[in-house]
Amino acid sequence: MKTLMLKLEPIIWGLFSGGMMVGGILLPVFVLVVGLGGGFGAVDGQALGYDRIQALATHPIGSLLLLAAMALPLWGGAHHLRHLWIDLGGLKSDGLVGALCYGVALVGSLVAILAVFRLHG
Repeated sequence: MKTLMLKLEPIIWGLFSGGMMVGGILLPVFVLVVGLGGGFGAVDGQALGYDRIQALATHPIGSLLLLAAMALPLWGGAHHLRHLWIDLGGLKSDGLVGALCYGVALVGSLVAILAVFRLHG
């Protein structure tokens, strides 16, 4: 298991860095603009209407962005949890814990893909 994870390490690092960018930079800005801007009236209420959000989410680029916003932070969190486990002295069981963390991120990503595809149906 450990050798497989070492071979997949570049892919995992790419997903991790994408997850940290989305989860650490883009999502907080989105929550700030939509949550506070919509609540204080700085964002037009019609801009956040159901029909516009549905049209954005079903557009191919919007679907891709929605999928990235759901799936990539899972990979960032999985990578952080794995390395936290290693830092706490779990190096001997890193193969099992790493597979578990990344397996959960993979299942969550598949659920996100399914959710995005169901928007088009």
